[in-house]
Amino acid sequence: MMAGDLVQNGFAAHRAGELDRAAELYRSALAIEPRNFDALYLLGFVHLQRGQWAESERLFAVALLVNPGSVDAIFNHGRALERLGRSTEALDCFERVLAVRPEVPEVLFHRGNLLLEQNRVQEAVTNFDRALAVKPDFPEAWNNRGNALAALGRLGDALVSYEHVLAARPNDIGALNHRALTHFELKHYEEAARDFGAVLAIDPDFPYARGNRFYCTLNACDWTNFDSERAEIAAKLRQDRPVVVPIHVVAFSPSLEDQLRAARIWAADKYPAAPAVWRGETYRHDKIRVAYLSADFHSHATAALMAGVFENRDSARFHTTAISFGPDDRSEMRRRLLSAFDRFVDVRGWTDADVAKLIREMEIDIAVDLKGYTQDSRPGILAHRPAPIQAHYLGFPGTMGTAYMDYVIADSMVIPPEHEPWYSERIVRLPDTYQCNDSKRRIAEHTPTRTEAGLPEQGFVFCCFNNNFKIQPEVFDVWMRLLAAIEGSVLWLIEDNVAAARNLTREASARGIAAERLIFAPRVDLEVHLARHRVADLFLDTLPYNAHTTASDALWAGLPVLTRIGQTFAGRVAASLLSAIDLPELVVSSLQDYEAAALRLARNPTELAALRDKLRANRETNSLFDTVRFTRNLESAYERMWNRQQDGAPPVSFDVGSGGR
Repeated sequence: MMAGDLVQNGFAAHRAGELDRAAELYRSALAIEPRNFDALYLLGFVHLQRGQWAESERLFAVALLVNPGSVDAIFNHGRALERLGRSTEALDCFERVLAVRPEVPEVLFHRGNLLLEQNRVQEAVTNFDRALAVKPDFPEAWNNRGNALAALGRLGDALVSYEHVLAARPNDIGALNHRALTHFELKHYEEAARDFGAVLAIDPDFPYARGNRFYCTLNACDWTNFDSERAEIAAKLRQDRPVVVPIHVVAFSPSLEDQLRAARIWAADKYPAAPAVWRGETYRHDKIRVAYLSADFHSHATAALMAGVFENRDSARFHTTAISFGPDDRSEMRRRLLSAFDRFVDVRGWTDADVAKLIREMEIDIAVDLKGYTQDSRPGILAHRPAPIQAHYLGFPGTMGTAYMDYVIADSMVIPPEHEPWYSERIVRLPDTYQCNDSKRRIAEHTPTRTEAGLPEQGFVFCCFNNNFKIQPEVFDVWMRLLAAIEGSVLWLIEDNVAAARNLTREASARGIAAERLIFAPRVDLEVHLARHRVADLFLDTLPYNAHTTASDALWAGLPVLTRIGQTFAGRVAASLLSAIDLPELVVSSLQDYEAAALRLARNPTELAALRDKLRANRETNSLFDTVRFTRNLESAYERMWNRQQDGAPPVSFDVGSGGR
């Protein structure tokens, strides 16, 4: 039988779905005629259908040697290269096809996917739009267009795209999940929880959906099934299931083991170690080169804490670089940060691999990730190991669960020695506290009256400006008992979302507390926010996730913070801050002591006034707000890390002594 006949018979079997028979006939044709284009192309297509990407790519490459102008072969060669992660070559294939056939929706779709992967997001949107203009009934393009728009922050437009998918495919689990994530970003927590619930109804083990749903309900302060959901997530974590993202488990789990498991699962799934860019060289520089990686070099809580550290660097010993992958909000803070570094690099639109290559080319000694696993983080950059020393600091209160992070910068309160087994990193303990603060932070001159702040003119004001998700039933029960015990008292909370305010007032009413005794403060500019702390009497902290920046805000403004120390990093931060400002009497170890201390202070204005006076005095003399002292301690930590690396020694846990020794 001639090769052409074998190809025809193979094609008939192929169309009938008999892939094994088709492949056998194509191979027989190639045995007779090794350069038969149709046999090469169609056998490559069989392998593409089977997900055998490497063999598919090889056959398409050979076919194109025979017929370089075959548009179909170029396109499918690109598809195989795409699946093999050879993005640049795949993109070149799609470009060649579009040069001949500029409006083929499938090619535009695949090109858009690659552009999105390369962080060329606006170009990706343009390609999806072009594909949909030709083929409006293209759910996959609508879905990925939604993903691209979400990456651009165009969340409302992203929702419209997902609606197009779900109109055609109501049970499309990917679109449901993406719509849920977008609702979450928009703080539509109830809608997000419903969508995550729909995802779980289709697939009860869909990765991270259960944890995401629970976190949405926490943000809405909806505590229905609180205990059972938390227990279910813990059980699945101990089966090494991808059930919750690390920053969410920090919010509700008091277990260091569970937090480590969640981090390891997430890192292996989303940010596995990539081939190392740094090849083991030892750099010899006049100054230690430190790069800080963050999306928060603008008006953001992290910048508010870190700005003074950047400005007070020892420029004789350190060269600092900002690797910025967040927005330029053109704010005063952005301008301040631009001048605080020796070099400021905006890498928005760059791939993780390209950023890693830049860090290697700059011969950075120490790369410090300020995001961890928080919103807009990019751990994938350091997954390429671009620097000899890699550490994370400040943004994420826990372990990254991966070997390419050498150190976590902490203190002896947030990570005591007995907690080290639950961290994948070596622990660097700073003296005083791990949290930096900027002593230049301004407080608005005008202190609002109680009426201006929306508070009653008389009565004790308990306050908690923590994010709503940190408010959980056990602590809320205590707060309601305090309101019941202190006549005329109110609880002042941050107004984060409508659902949370509604649910918290409902929970208060269920505990016999009138709704009007919960007062919600709208979000305002930081200077104004700091000033309004002055009309509160006592800040009540949360657990298992303490006040972090919110605690230092309160202390800077002169408002005492009462905290209960927890078992995890996130639950021990306020204790660290209070220790650094020499107010250990505001740190308790049990819920009973927390309630008793709050009750005593509310009933004893003299004792509370003495605490305020002590706080006011200590603010000027103790370490918490001494930015220069903190910076020297942090730089001493960097020097210790660097010296070990220069000596060829591996990372090791160590304590930095007082004064940077």
